[in-house]
Formats: sequence, structure tokens, C-alpha cells
Amino acid sequence: MSARTAPIRTGIIGFGLAGRVFHAPLISSNADYSLDVIVTSDPDRAETAKRSYPRARIVADIQDVWTSELDLVVIASPPATHAGLANEALERGFAALVDKPFAITEAEGLALISRSDRVGKPVTVFHNRRWDADYLTLRELIASGELTGVHRFESRFETWKPSTTKAWKAHATPELGGGVLYDLGAHLIDQALQLFGPVMDIYSELTTRRPGGPAPDDAFVAFLHESGVRTHLWMSTVAAQKGPRFRVLGAESAYTKWHLDGQEAALAAGVPPTDENYGVEPETSWGRLGIDSAAEPVPARRGQYDHFYALLSESLHRGAPLPVDPRDAVAVIAIIEQIHAQHAG
Repeated sequence: MSARTAPIRTGIIGFGLAGRVFHAPLISSNADYSLDVIVTSDPDRAETAKRSYPRARIVADIQDVWTSELDLVVIASPPATHAGLANEALERGFAALVDKPFAITEAEGLALISRSDRVGKPVTVFHNRRWDADYLTLRELIASGELTGVHRFESRFETWKPSTTKAWKAHATPELGGGVLYDLGAHLIDQALQLFGPVMDIYSELTTRRPGGPAPDDAFVAFLHESGVRTHLWMSTVAAQKGPRFRVLGAESAYTKWHLDGQEAALAAGVPPTDENYGVEPETSWGRLGIDSAAEPVPARRGQYDHFYALLSESLHRGAPLPVDPRDAVAVIAIIEQIHAQHAG
């Protein structure tokens, strides 16, 4: 991969939501990559993969990945398998991209980073929501000084899924990476840490609202950051009505944004990131900056999940920094562990 024109030969393990909706479309739309192998044991998903990516080999056995000539292995399987598969990929000489959550425990994540350092192969994490349109817009407002003196950051990721549709989630306890903290919470916690830095105090509420559910599906988490900012995070898969995506209170104004970033829905509908309208939020979804009724709409930055893979290409080809430092992901996992420990027993 020393030449800029050499494609990064890529295999994807798992073709559920992560592999099918996010990774495969983003990889196949970037000329720096070739999508060579997709692993899925589900016959219906295998047929979808064959129709969508006819140049890729569709296999049911992970061993076919380890014997393939690849540069990068993308791990998009259930969370409990992430660390083990990433370790295997690194030991076999591949770079590894792990979907979130990076690992189940802080110790597991640190061991994976140590393995990466020892074998000299990179490992990174798909914290794609650093490239949400609303998050990019908020970062710009803070960096430019248009939103100053932030003292409270409120963030929500809420959906309405009163029944579990994925087989592995039906039995996944927190020890297996199950529950809303490892799922939606990993995104919200990562964004909060990126914006406002390390946390010095944590308060949390965890609830399992689905009867017989194996892990919490509804949570509220509050942080006090070392920077003095207070963060309030809501995450739920049982929210019949959603609150604002962001409400950010500053010294002289505030920023409020409704609705989730639209990139996931676009990719699921088959819109490639090369489409001129990909990642562009309609004006009706823009957030507002100011004070109450005097707040003005703020044009949203374009969402850029494809930028993650562009940065990864620069890293693998030219030694540029990874798009996500895996140590950032370990910090997220450490907080999730701490929250679960608050409710143990």
C-alpha cells in the first residue's frame, strides 16, 4: 500500500446494520478501497451482498477472511466478538477497523491497543457520529466563538423500538456488550468527551423497560467535566416521542437542534455518499442559535461519514493519524463500565 493508487483490499466480517448500511456502501464508493470479502452466515443477507457487491466474495466462514490477501479487516459483528476478532486480524497482519463499541471492558480495549503496537498494525474505531451534520455544526459554532461560555450540553439519541429485532440483542447482557449504553450511548459519550474533555463525576439512571429484557434500554447520564461543563445525555430505544437532539446553553445564547442526522437513512435507502445531496440537511432540520424567539436558523454543515474512510486511507497509505484514536474509544468504554458498576447488585 505504499503507492497512493494501490487499493486497500478490504474484508467485512458481518453484514447486519453496520456492515450492510454503513461500511459496505462507504468502502465501495471510495476508489482507494476494494471490497473483496464479505462474511455472513445469513442466507438472505448473503443474497443481498451478492446483488449489491458482485465483485466481492461472499463467504459464511470467518476462516476465509484469514486466508485471503487483504490489507484491512472491518469488524461489524456483535460486540462480544469485537476484541477477539480484532486481535486475530492484527496477529495475522491486517489493519483492523472495529465498529463501536470498541470492546466490552477497558482492559480488553487496552490489551487490543497493546497488541496493535506490538505487531505494528493499526487498529481504529468507527465512531462515525463525529461526522454527523449537527455535531460538525456545533463544533464549528463553539470554535468560531459564535456560541461562547457553554455550561450545559444536552444530547439525545432516542428511538422507538419496543421489541427487539436482532437475535443477538435478545440475549445480550451488558457483559456481552448489550444494552443502550454500549449501543447509542457510545456515540453520545464520545461526542461529549470530544467537545468538553475528561469527566470527573458521573450520575446515571438505567432502566430495562422491555419485559424480560437482558440489558437496560433506557438511560440518563450526567457528567461534570474537568472543564466545568455539565453534560446531560438521554439514550433510549423505547421513546415514543423524541426530545431535541441537542440543547447547548452558553453564556450569551443557546443552540437547539431537533432530529437525527440523515446519513444512516440515506445509506439505507441506497443513496451513495458521492450523491450531491448526500449529507445535506434540509433547512427545516437546521438548528437555531440565539435566545428564545429571537434565535436564528444556522445552516448545517454537510454530514461526512465518507470522510472517515478518506482519513483512514491517508493513514494506511501515508502514515497520517488514524481517523479515531482507539484510546478515545477506551475512554468511552471505561465510562460505560463505571456506569454499569454504579448499578451492579
